[in-house]
Amino acid sequence: MSKSNSPPAANLFLDNQLCFALYAASLAMTKTYRPLLAPLGLTYPQYVVMLALWQQRELTAGALAQAVALDAGTLVPLVRKLVAQGLLARRRSDDDDRVVFISVTPAGQALKRRAHAVHDQVACSTQRSASERRDLTEALQALRSALSTRG
Repeated sequence: MSKSNSPPAANLFLDNQLCFALYAASLAMTKTYRPLLAPLGLTYPQYVVMLALWQQRELTAGALAQAVALDAGTLVPLVRKLVAQGLLARRRSDDDDRVVFISVTPAGQALKRRAHAVHDQVACSTQRSASERRDLTEALQALRSALSTRG
């Protein structure tokens, strides 16, 4: 009887796929955020943009797109809506009309105080300690970095 050189069938089991575990966890995380962000008037992608700008106060559109891992086609309408809500402001650079700066307005800054409760509730929902969440976040950031350098 000859031994097959083919990989074990379990390699293709859904539950053995890192990609599916990440995908399913991402869906569950977004679902957890949805009812918590609704009172703030934010979707999850809008919340991510606000997080980046609460941290940096002002970014160019390009730097913001890179920070939140969104392409311009997705980011522009999202920012436009946040500007219409009065949470963000846009201004063109005095030196280069192609450069757009995006910043948090006072209303957007005020929303930050309410967002702390969202963070705390999601942290509790994970049923993980602060150090476990930090370790998981660092591992996922390293995975993203490794995958990003391959493409």
